[in-house]
Amino acid sequence: MMNPEHANPLGNVHGGWILKLIDEAGGIVASRHARRPAVTVEIDSVSFQAPVHVGNLVHVRARITRAWRTSMEIEAVVEAENLLTGERRLTSQAYLVYVALDEAGRPTSVPPVIPETDEERRKWEQADQRRAERLARREHG
Repeated sequence: MMNPEHANPLGNVHGGWILKLIDEAGGIVASRHARRPAVTVEIDSVSFQAPVHVGNLVHVRARITRAWRTSMEIEAVVEAENLLTGERRLTSQAYLVYVALDEAGRPTSVPPVIPETDEERRKWEQADQRRAERLARREHG
């Protein structure tokens, strides 16, 4: 539930607060998949498509799209719900990258993601393309 302390004077929830919720949900998904602590490496992209208002209930759905050797990509989708009408609307989407850590705090291997549906396969393939773009951006500064 979004309260006044989460918002600006116009009653719109701060984007940073939404990012916090996205990062928490993504971290839970990554740690659950790896069965290890996982840390945020990158927020690849985030879009704020509509405002979240004070009084809205925020739903964050996060799911793993792909895992590589030690890193995992997580997709997060945020919806705001008007409790009085039940209306839900998409407000934000993001892709995040997490790395699993071993007991010494070093990156460690994670299990693969095995897509089962056509949508999961599509997201799985797109994740590899996003990863290539992230690595290219790092190389070119």
